[in-house]
Amino acid sequence: MRFGVLGSGVVGRAITARVAALGHGVMIGTRDPDELMSRAGPDPRGRESFAEWRERNPEPDLGTFEEAAAAAEIVVNATAGDGSLDALAAAGADNLGGKILIDVSNPLDLSQGMPPSLLVPSTDSLAEQIQRAVPQALVVKTLNTVTAAVMVDPGSVGGGDHDVFVSGDDQTSKDTVIELLRSFGWTRINDLGGLASARTVEMYVPLWVALRGVLNTPMFNVRIVRAEG
Repeated sequence: MRFGVLGSGVVGRAITARVAALGHGVMIGTRDPDELMSRAGPDPRGRESFAEWRERNPEPDLGTFEEAAAAAEIVVNATAGDGSLDALAAAGADNLGGKILIDVSNPLDLSQGMPPSLLVPSTDSLAEQIQRAVPQALVVKTLNTVTAAVMVDPGSVGGGDHDVFVSGDDQTSKDTVIELLRSFGWTRINDLGGLASARTVEMYVPLWVALRGVLNTPMFNVRIVRAEG
């Protein structure tokens, strides 16, 4: 399978490295590859530069949003939520049509600082906005409820005995994404139904942010526990 991962931040890098390690072809897409590679030293949060990451991960290709989408069979939107629609416009509707578009973004509004609010009201979701913007794509929402490291390695928390969620209108596309999640190590996968259910997992994220502050770590997740009988 050939993947195009839109977004060169922590989430995009984690997913790119994981699918490459699983033997898939992958291109990571960004707005300006040359500018990205020219950045030296750690970012404002002290994280390694993309060029340093790429030294350790030479297998994935690097291109623009458009090139990554055009070369892919499955596209992953790993951009920041406030820039997702612009990034997908740059990728091009023709390059996304008929393809599974996995949306792992969150519509967080950090303009007023912490804690964040949501850019999209509870009567809509960023995933649905993406679907309306690219109606020929097959949008599936998943993985947005955990940090990047847990997305690609659920066993890093509690041995993997916790839950992830999937939303989408096309069942065949969801089934393909569920198989991908299983290859990442996920065993507790909850199909929430149509893409409108993405509203629920996006609204969960402010609680995730609050928990991250209380727990002082992003390495956690929720587990659904059912009553017996």
